[in-house]
Amino acid sequence: MNAVIAAVGVMLVLSLSRVHVVIALIVGALVGGLTGGLGIEATLKAFNSGLGGGATVALSYALLGAFAVAIAKSGLAHALADKVLQLVDRQDAAGGGQVKWLLIGLLWVVAIASQNILPIHIAFIPLLVPPLLYVLTKLQLDRRLIACVMTFGLITPYMFLPVGFGNIFLNEILLANVSKSGVDISGVNVTHAMGIPALGMVFGLLMALFSYRKKRVYDLGKIERVEQVAVQYNPVTLLVAGLAISAAFIIQLLLDSMIIGALAGFLIFSVSGVVRWRETDDLFTEGMKMMAMIGFIMIAASGFAEVMKATGEVQTLVQTSASWIGHSKGIGALLMLLVGLLVTMGIGSSFSTVPILAAIFVPLCVQLGFSPLAIVCIVGTAGALGDAGSPASDSTLGPTSGLNIDGQHHHIWDTVVPTFLHYNLPLLAFGWVAAMVL
Repeated sequence: MNAVIAAVGVMLVLSLSRVHVVIALIVGALVGGLTGGLGIEATLKAFNSGLGGGATVALSYALLGAFAVAIAKSGLAHALADKVLQLVDRQDAAGGGQVKWLLIGLLWVVAIASQNILPIHIAFIPLLVPPLLYVLTKLQLDRRLIACVMTFGLITPYMFLPVGFGNIFLNEILLANVSKSGVDISGVNVTHAMGIPALGMVFGLLMALFSYRKKRVYDLGKIERVEQVAVQYNPVTLLVAGLAISAAFIIQLLLDSMIIGALAGFLIFSVSGVVRWRETDDLFTEGMKMMAMIGFIMIAASGFAEVMKATGEVQTLVQTSASWIGHSKGIGALLMLLVGLLVTMGIGSSFSTVPILAAIFVPLCVQLGFSPLAIVCIVGTAGALGDAGSPASDSTLGPTSGLNIDGQHHHIWDTVVPTFLHYNLPLLAFGWVAAMVL
């Protein structure tokens, strides 16, 4: 059996069986390494060498966790809850529904903007979602819906709009690698090529809005303890919170460093006195604990991806699938998309998947008679498939980091499975249709 299929299969089965994701990633990496003929020593060496790849993001999230606790200490969560709940109390049931859609729309817009207008990626989640979580809990909004909304905003813009992260994915990676593999892309409009797959993501979002339309009850006491909603606030503490969040965003944009941005925000709280100096150490430790799970998953995922690369079985999987296709365009498009799904779920990054797929699939697409537009669509969709629904992807870890601060949102069953079902399946179907009609 191919090592990538074995490793990803074991990792997914263990994760769905409620084995912790970190353990699932380690066991999956060992299975993949041994299946790929690396041996135990070489597997562990590859795994250990890959751990550093996730360290920067893990440290960033640890610091963002500390910053999030400081935001809670300022009373911002309580202030937001008071304002929103006053709106709900003034209105009838329909009014409450309006507030619900307002919050969903806010998170949707911010998630989309994080990929292009303010390209901070998932850094906004630990800062924006925890203060809103108390309100979302009071409104009994299903957090699975919120996870799907944010995942849509984290993925769809980069696979459709050539701005911000989309410019990197579509122009610098997708088009560049297709061109490098021998296809003339001079007349290709990349937005046109990825338009139908993007509609698949829209369809998935609409299905998620329908699937999770009912209210879901959470333990309000747990979120009250974490978000410290009983903390008294005043205009000064709220002003400091606003300045700290703005500074964190601006520094992240200027220096491209979540670490420095979060640290600067936390220091503003400390210097201003909102967080007392003698409480700084305890608050910092509390915040790092809150994000520890996400950080360790990211580190383990980097090790897992490195083992997959070390086996050489990723390229083997791609080449083997090419030999299965024969001369059928329909079967060819479907198999290429499925292989892209497997590879991205194993590596955890669509940006890293495209160069691997393009080297083999582009010549194969030319041989099968696909147009340049269809080739760009197939490779781009194959790369994006699996970003939603991968336990190790930023697009699922990000939403979990904000929604699980009170321990009531399971990463696998409340983020990974819902996003996999609502986005990968429509993206697979719409991507296949696009490949056949373009």
